[in-house]
Amino acid sequence: MADAIAAASTDAYARIVAALIRITDDWTLAEDCAQEALTLALQRWPQEGVPGNPGGWLMTVARNRAIDMLRRASVERRKLAELAVLALADPNPTPAEEVVDDRLRLIFTCCHPALALEARVALTLRTICGVPTADIARAFLVSESTMTRRLTRAKTKIADAGIPYQVPTGRALAERLPGVLAVLYLLFTHGYNADGQPAFADEAIRLARLLQQLIPGQGEVSALLALFLFQHSRRDARRDQRGNLLPLDKQDRLRWDRAAITDGLHILAETPEDGPYALQARIAACHATAVSVDATDWPAIAACYDKLAWIHPSPVVELNRAVAHGYAHGPTAGLALLAQARAGGALDDYPLAVAAEADLTARHGDRVRAAALFRQAASVAYSEPERRALLDRADELDRVGDACEREAMTR
Repeated sequence: MADAIAAASTDAYARIVAALIRITDDWTLAEDCAQEALTLALQRWPQEGVPGNPGGWLMTVARNRAIDMLRRASVERRKLAELAVLALADPNPTPAEEVVDDRLRLIFTCCHPALALEARVALTLRTICGVPTADIARAFLVSESTMTRRLTRAKTKIADAGIPYQVPTGRALAERLPGVLAVLYLLFTHGYNADGQPAFADEAIRLARLLQQLIPGQGEVSALLALFLFQHSRRDARRDQRGNLLPLDKQDRLRWDRAAITDGLHILAETPEDGPYALQARIAACHATAVSVDATDWPAIAACYDKLAWIHPSPVVELNRAVAHGYAHGPTAGLALLAQARAGGALDDYPLAVAAEADLTARHGDRVRAAALFRQAASVAYSEPERRALLDRADELDRVGDACEREAMTR
């Protein structure tokens, strides 16, 4: 029963909230009514059974609750009339009718550039995904009351600034879409990080699929979805039995989600463009399809990073480019590019940059320095799982060094 309610909630919550926001212009009212509908379902469905059309049932309950609240508040008749029209509409419109629907309007409103990026992510989680405020607060390392105030300020800014509840078209769509994709990317990252909440990654994938369905033909949308699928396919293999993080070369590739990889490859095959997300997806595809680290097509990955550094330069891209060249053309080439990437100071004390230098140094043959660098990276790691993983790499190098010394002494 709980699974049925959860499934109905996932499918219907955003649709209900979006429809009520469009009609009432009241975000709090829309969310409260949708939440009350879910609460009533939890109370009644265990005794009465799940209705044949759960989404329609929830929409009806939420709509009726909104009507009651608007009547008590003496809201103008126009909004009541529009809610009455909603009562006659099919609660489960066909895909053809969903080309530009309320959920898409809601996504673009939550991701409006007038809001701070963190506020966009939080508002997307709360309003579109229905994630409890307490869970969002934990993800952002703030108290629930602080997150509640941030969400309230974001909604107030939308109202005060007159941010339109609509999907941009033409040139405006091209300008706004990258911002929406950036929000989904950050949402996925909050779920994929070592100390993240996997459910957030699931929500990012679900929203990327929805976006792909609602605005087809956008190559970067499809590429972002493929990237998510490739990355998330490794979720069950990223930790050992003790919960410690495993680097790519230590993961059991038989535990990777082959269905997700196949889905990603199919999507990517229909994405001929080479935008930033497409290039990242092609890199992820090289990893996902390799039977081992040694069998990975590192020259292709290095070439993709060369293109990415040209069209979307950043210190992190340059860092990853150095690593790729280190595997494709040898650690000396990688260390040279890494030195260039770190020259400006943007990667100072960035744990992944120090870890990359440690890895390339180890492959170059200097295990002592590499172990020291791994420990340095661990000292500035952002999470406890990452810190333990880096220390494990250092300890492993020490063990190899000790074994080599003992072998040399017996000769």
